[in-house]
Amino acid sequence: MTGELKVLGVAGSMRENSYSLKVLRMALEEVQKRGAQTRLLALREADLPMYAPNASSPALEKVTKEVEWADAFILASPDYHGSMSGLLKNFLDHFYEEFAGKLFGYVVASHEKGLTVMDQMRTAVRQCYGWSLPYGVSISGVQDFTDGRLTNERIEKRIRTMARDLVVYGNMIKTQFAQDLAGAEEETFAARYRQA
Repeated sequence: MTGELKVLGVAGSMRENSYSLKVLRMALEEVQKRGAQTRLLALREADLPMYAPNASSPALEKVTKEVEWADAFILASPDYHGSMSGLLKNFLDHFYEEFAGKLFGYVVASHEKGLTVMDQMRTAVRQCYGWSLPYGVSISGVQDFTDGRLTNERIEKRIRTMARDLVVYGNMIKTQFAQDLAGAEEETFAARYRQA
């Protein structure tokens, strides 16, 4: 767990040019400007099977490698009836130990504020011992975009802030988690992830 922070953006929309994907791409560009490596995982193209215990497939193996590569994540989803997309939920169902000690940021495309969607993503991540930024980026396609371009300066600033915080705090958490894994102290949650 040394070197540049590695950030995986996970797009949970089935739409090819979804608003959440557009903002996720912008966020990953800002993260790169801060010195981190980035990759994009578009779940609509990943062919990830529905979660089943002990299941395996070439698609699952490929996604697993992407998840294991990452030190931090940005999850992006449309708001479907006040919840994250089924694609994103299925992705989260497949992984748990891989999220421990890693930082997550959130993007939601919603006509509302997307708060319940972000709360659900945070709850899933917390159950996996991941860390979450205390805020996210919520966008409304019709209000914040014109001719496919983001035109809301407040949202642009929020994206830059999220990228900065993800890299700064992501590096701190990555470094401390690695030290805790390598150490012998038992009174840290990282102790449960040490190799026997």
